Amino acid sequence: MISVQDTAGAERFTGLSSFYCRNAGAAILAFDMSIVSTFESLWARFIPLLEVANEDCLKIVVGMKLDALGEDQREVTVQEGKKFAREINDKIDLSKLPSDPYFETSSKTGHNVTEVFEYIFRYCLPLSEAQLQAANRQGTVNLPNGKQSQKKCCSH
Repeated sequence: MISVQDTAGAERFTGLSSFYCRNAGAAILAFDMSIVSTFESLWARFIPLLEVANEDCLKIVVGMKLDALGEDQREVTVQEGKKFAREINDKIDLSKLPSDPYFETSSKTGHNVTEVFEYIFRYCLPLSEAQLQAANRQGTVNLPNGKQSQKKCCSH
């Protein structure tokens, strides 16, 4: 089971957010690439919430609204996003993952949205090449009875 909690950054959910982050194996920290204050608030406001997550919780940084972003509107560079993503994942060996845990997405067009979740699954539920190929053919992942991932990718 995967639990996705979207508080849209609203302060009224701050008290509940730490409850939903407890024992989390992965977290998505999203910001608007055209508003630098939303990026800055990730460190100050959301990283403290993840203190109750697993020690090896994967933190994915996601820049949003790529479809609406003109070069003159960008307030956060790709380099800044990747640097921040590496810094907050200091307890994880990122060399075992295909890329930095940073993505730029568009909800409107769907650009990179699937890739964010596939990245999380690759970290939390590593599959063999044969399992990946079967999943691609079938559209589902079948795990042997009783086998569970070592990492928790959902919160309680």
